[in-house]
Amino acid sequence: MTEGFRVGLGFDFHPFGQDRRLLLGGVRIPHPLGLQGHSDADALLHAVTDALLGAAGLRDIGTWFPDSDPAYLDSSSLMLLEKAYELVRDRGFAVVNLDITVLAEAPRIQPHVEAMKANLARLLSVDPGRIGIKATTMEGCGTIGRREGIAVQSVVLLVQTGRDR
Repeated sequence: MTEGFRVGLGFDFHPFGQDRRLLLGGVRIPHPLGLQGHSDADALLHAVTDALLGAAGLRDIGTWFPDSDPAYLDSSSLMLLEKAYELVRDRGFAVVNLDITVLAEAPRIQPHVEAMKANLARLLSVDPGRIGIKATTMEGCGTIGRREGIAVQSVVLLVQTGRDR
């Protein structure tokens, strides 16, 4: 029996750095710079993880996977999302849909959107048609406009499908 819906909002930003690969949505994107961070710095997956955790009332990604813990150094954000979604499922929730906006001057993400959606659909047990991924620029303004990093915002709708396990 459906008991209700929950909305979660996630946001993440990582600056560009040398000697890093650029990952967004679990997809390696050709670019001369990657994103700096304790894990693999996949800002898209971090924003989705925060949205899921927030919607389920489970705080945030830093609570579950702190950057002070060496166990998560260079860890896969796909794995972090998978663990977070397990927590969400254990609370009796399933994903209804997901909407994501990448804020970046470069690189272009459009060629990689379908692969990103496939990763998210597989990990979150949701039809790819229920996942929206789009990008916008900051028109040259601010940190993102100066090409210093990438930000991502995400909104998720969860439905409660049963009792907490």
